[in-house]
Amino acid sequence: MNRRYFLALTAGAAFAMVAAAPFAATAADPIKIANVIELSGAGATVGTNWRDGLTLAFEEINAAGGLLGQSVEVLNYDTQTDAPTSRAMVQKAIDDGAYVILGPIYSGTVKVNMLVAQQNGVPQLTGAEAPFITGMGNPYIFRTSFGAQQSMPKLAKYLSEKAGTKTVAVAWSNDDFGKGGRDSFVAEMEKHGIQVVADISSEVGQADFAADVVKLKGSGAEAIFVYLHEEESARLLKEIRKQDVKQAIFGETTLMNQKVIDLAGDAVNGVRGHVGLTADAPVPGIEDFVKKFEAKYKYKPDHNAIKAYTGAYAVKFVTNKIGKADRQAFADALHNLTITPAEEPGILMETSWDDKGEINRESFLVEVVDGKQKVIETLPKL
Repeated sequence: MNRRYFLALTAGAAFAMVAAAPFAATAADPIKIANVIELSGAGATVGTNWRDGLTLAFEEINAAGGLLGQSVEVLNYDTQTDAPTSRAMVQKAIDDGAYVILGPIYSGTVKVNMLVAQQNGVPQLTGAEAPFITGMGNPYIFRTSFGAQQSMPKLAKYLSEKAGTKTVAVAWSNDDFGKGGRDSFVAEMEKHGIQVVADISSEVGQADFAADVVKLKGSGAEAIFVYLHEEESARLLKEIRKQDVKQAIFGETTLMNQKVIDLAGDAVNGVRGHVGLTADAPVPGIEDFVKKFEAKYKYKPDHNAIKAYTGAYAVKFVTNKIGKADRQAFADALHNLTITPAEEPGILMETSWDDKGEINRESFLVEVVDGKQKVIETLPKL
């Protein structure tokens, strides 16, 4: 039997079952946190950053006494960047007694596996950015990053009011992540009277962007907006440099990711855009986190590591607030909650969640200069 089909069938059967006994952890047991994340496949780069940020956070939390005096056991599950596998891994995490699930990052996998967590009443903090994630009425899903519908208005305002852009070309990834971002961006362009003169999709894992860049270059657009995954972003930027494209290049968080900077080299210099989180933010909490992360792992973290780290500390804060490891109480408490660094330093920046699990905090406009993100402007919470 095809392995992917078997996993989907197994998870589907589990999903259809009514959840067994209510979750409860005794004082003698460690509290289990499930890290369901992309550790292999196309998402391995982002997933590894997430895992390392999460590991660092819970090592600190355990060293400070754990949750409610109980140690935390982090259980890692590899989604393989595959939707059916991710669904099976979420079910396994629930069967293993996870109190809260963190991850995954890829929107297409979250779209599938979050239904399993919802059916079982398990809170899930995800790094996914597609707008539909918090629009499906799931009371157990929470973001650790902006959805595209929040970030694109900030970028559109910059393009219109600061850059004076009148025409754009759009390069986007043909998957749930890319389509969600593309749709939000195009809608914002229309609101600001900016004309989209080229609309070009590419496949996940695409290696050759020569033809795409020819179209982008020949579109006559004043600016090019790029919404691809990390590896594809780096390939596109190298091809843009190779073809000596003169248009300004803009993007969202992924395009200025540290991994893209590492892979693209000089080709990423001059790229501008909006980022929800950056290791180069002039924020004391983030500066301290970066120092600890680099000391432990010997590389610079990207926004996914920060998302996971702050997600872990949100788990700590909420659990202490409710005074028990209770899934339903956790989900209820995180809705419409604001956590400040004064209350919980590990949250790094003042962060709020609304009644849908959507996150809200300050964000940044950046430009890549000499291989580093330079913050141009700090943008307020929405």
